[in-house]
Amino acid sequence: MLRKKTNGVARRPQRTSILSQVGEKTVDRRAFLRGSGLTIGGLAAISATGGTVTPASAQTAANTAVENIKSVCTHCSVGCTVVAEVQNGVWVGQEPGWDSPFNLGAHCAKGASVREHAHGERRLKYPMKKEGGEWKRISWEQAIDEIGDGMMNIRQESGPDSVYWLGSAKHNNEQAYLFRKFAAYWGTNNVDHQARICHSTTVAGVANTWGYGAMTNSYNDMHNSRAIFIIGGNPAEAHPVSLLHILRAKEQNNAPLIVCDPRFTRTAAHADEYVRFRPGTDVALVWGILWHIFDNGWEDKEFIRTRVWGMDQIREEVAKWNPDEVERVTGTPGSQLRRVARTMVNNRPGTVVWCMGGTQHTNGNNNTRAYCVLQLALGNMGTSGGGTNIFRGHDNVQGATDLGVLSHTLPGYYGLSAGAWGHWSRVWGEDLDWLKGQFATIKDKEGKDKPLMNERGIPVSRWIDGVLEDPANMDQDNNVRAMVLWGHAPNSQTRMTEMKTAMEKLDMLVVIDPYPTVSAVLHDRTDGVYLLPACTQFETRGSATASNRSLQWRDKVVDPLFESLPDEVIMAKFANKFGWADRFFRNIEMEDPETPNVESITREFNSGLWTIGYTGQSPERLKSHMANQHTFDRTTLQAIGGPNDGEYYGLPWPCWGTPEMGHTGTPNLYDMSKPVAEGGLTFRARFGVERDGDNLLAEGVYSVGSEIQDGYPEFTMQMLMDLGWDGDLTAEERAAIDAVAGPETNWKTDLSGGIQRVAIKHGCAPFGNAKARAVVWTFPDPIPLHREPLYTNRRDLVEDYPTYEDRQAYRLPTLYASIQKNDFSKDYPMILTSGRLVEYEGGGDETRSNPWLAELQQDMFVEINPRDANNLGIRDGQQVWVEGPEGGRVKVMAMLTNRVGAGVAFMPFHFGGHFQGDDLRSKYPAGADPYVLGESSNTAQTYGYDSVTQMQESKCTLCKIWAA
Repeated sequence: MLRKKTNGVARRPQRTSILSQVGEKTVDRRAFLRGSGLTIGGLAAISATGGTVTPASAQTAANTAVENIKSVCTHCSVGCTVVAEVQNGVWVGQEPGWDSPFNLGAHCAKGASVREHAHGERRLKYPMKKEGGEWKRISWEQAIDEIGDGMMNIRQESGPDSVYWLGSAKHNNEQAYLFRKFAAYWGTNNVDHQARICHSTTVAGVANTWGYGAMTNSYNDMHNSRAIFIIGGNPAEAHPVSLLHILRAKEQNNAPLIVCDPRFTRTAAHADEYVRFRPGTDVALVWGILWHIFDNGWEDKEFIRTRVWGMDQIREEVAKWNPDEVERVTGTPGSQLRRVARTMVNNRPGTVVWCMGGTQHTNGNNNTRAYCVLQLALGNMGTSGGGTNIFRGHDNVQGATDLGVLSHTLPGYYGLSAGAWGHWSRVWGEDLDWLKGQFATIKDKEGKDKPLMNERGIPVSRWIDGVLEDPANMDQDNNVRAMVLWGHAPNSQTRMTEMKTAMEKLDMLVVIDPYPTVSAVLHDRTDGVYLLPACTQFETRGSATASNRSLQWRDKVVDPLFESLPDEVIMAKFANKFGWADRFFRNIEMEDPETPNVESITREFNSGLWTIGYTGQSPERLKSHMANQHTFDRTTLQAIGGPNDGEYYGLPWPCWGTPEMGHTGTPNLYDMSKPVAEGGLTFRARFGVERDGDNLLAEGVYSVGSEIQDGYPEFTMQMLMDLGWDGDLTAEERAAIDAVAGPETNWKTDLSGGIQRVAIKHGCAPFGNAKARAVVWTFPDPIPLHREPLYTNRRDLVEDYPTYEDRQAYRLPTLYASIQKNDFSKDYPMILTSGRLVEYEGGGDETRSNPWLAELQQDMFVEINPRDANNLGIRDGQQVWVEGPEGGRVKVMAMLTNRVGAGVAFMPFHFGGHFQGDDLRSKYPAGADPYVLGESSNTAQTYGYDSVTQMQESKCTLCKIWAA
């Protein structure tokens, strides 16, 4: 199984054959195994141990004890515990967390190989710059000085918005919070991260339906589900360990699994009912299911009466979607949807799961709201086994979103209003006038001053246009001139041909990442590119938020490797360079002038994130949960005895009040069967108290123990006074409230937490008790509508279901009707969609640089239905061209499969390093090129953005395919 080593010294992970063949186009599996000294069985065995097997002696074991350190997997959002085995400061092995209630001792392929992610020799090892077309090693001091000077010159010439700060879902919570604060101190809202292009339409749609834009229940709570409805998601590959929880419900409860997807995925292979439908027709499909529910009177009428507003208007729209029309638009037979509707009705509570298949559309916000309306109609909200279980992608994409790494809000979804900035200025102890002075001001159409401090920035989905668009058409005076990609893979974004142009137009491109990413090679720049090596999350410490809203604490596994630095240290270096480090860190303890104390950062965001309840999770409480994972129930997530008795694992937000208040965390949002103090909640009163004369507050229903036994608005100091509860405040709490706005202070801006504490003492939710709204009057489509994709081959449907008119959004002109009016379907007849593979993650740079994963999937490919392939004269395994209607094309391997229906093609989006047929391996810094390269599917993907959030449309464009 292993080649015998004569010197008895532990050898490095076997990579020899891949390294020797890294310049070749493909790596032969047999050659890989033979060169590595492994049999096929041996590879799997060794990967499970972390990559190396060495003999041990009693003497060495006694002298060098192995320390077990807990961390959290850095791939998807399940939040699997990784137990690292560390000896003399070296990470020598790993185990899955057997005590973790999330992964229950399991790992997927990616999780089993994260040790290699940290120790991988394909990492970026030291700062580099491109000069005269060559990569040159530089010092950190030179890098910070040159980049800092260049940015300050750009700022002086073109304003703070000419530098774009792109953050990361790979940052821990502390780094994410610090990054958003950093952008604020620089003076721009041109800041964003991956959530914009994966679940921004979820956050917008869900938050505007019932109050919070997050997963309502948990993976574990699905053990109680009587039906599971998955649409546009493939957990078996994207979140493999989540399947443990899904299959437990299927087996334990005999819960039917319904999977709706244009592609027969590995998840669909487990389904009791697989529903194939045309990409981009989610609303029509859901309305088709609801048509049968309403037609038969199967809806939960009492739940709708007491807890839902606007369902009558939904009925009117759904009535148009009879089985014939649904089949015309979606391709799904009405008889099958009747069966699905009956299954969901007869097996309650059921849960609805969705992922990026539902979000990445021009009407993605309509899709997510339609899913929510289905659950409201069935009465499946606020109950164990029900809810909307929205599986997030990256390990901390939930946390980075919550902490405000977004162009339209500050941490905690406070927005960008004067009140929001006032709140965070108080938290930071900052002079608000000084902060205002950091931002630019432009003139509006009427010639009045328009402070950009209060205006949405350019989202990451549109940074290309921030560089290329005529400034006359933008809501800022100048183009983006410097781009900072901090933990972001650009090949995860559409329109890569234009991205190449944008990268080449920039004055400066800065990439901060453990791996160089496609940012290093996509462009043809010869100068002005910097690569800075960031640490992985295993080389620092801090908290990360899993998809279910639970926070987990990562301990540092090893010290920073090579010349990499933790992100918080890099931010401190830049803050010092820019001259405002003392202000920036005034409330944060510093371990040295460039090393902020991570726990101190946690305490700072604890002091300000009242909106969503990131206030009760102190570092000490989180560390105690990680240390005592074995005490938490595997289904309820509640601790049974022990030091955390009664608390829910990871203190899922909202964890109300201060840490001293000891709130349990909230396992299932909007569950009125528990007191608020014990994790219960109502729907949030976020939308006022009435609309068109209708009551928006709950009708006669309330949380267990509530002293207000009806609906009620959000709490303010005035409301406490009116109820006579203000006497419950301490003198310190009263003084803090008076210092904000006196009687007008609300539960979100009271820095003492007194208003929250008193409301909960009386059994009430601080954010009120209202109805969910099925109709969102503030959105372009108040009632979710089906709209044809911009690039559609169903020209017969465009007149009936047109897209939006062109509009201005997020500082930029956004095209809709002007694209859809053109018929591209004759030249580009096939629908093109994209998705994930189990072997790789995100843009794939890290995982394709991991030899254990790279060996598993060495070729980029396109899935084509055999009927289409035969008509095109394409054979399985043949090289083909796939071209989109905007001219971007990729050369990939054809995979003939019935997983996709006729007329549909699928490509994974994890590949990079090839561009329109050219191999770019030679452009990487020496030794930092991933083992596996391939075309990026997004090179062939096209324009298209959600009407509310600017989510990219990557699930339903058009293409043509021909033999290469």
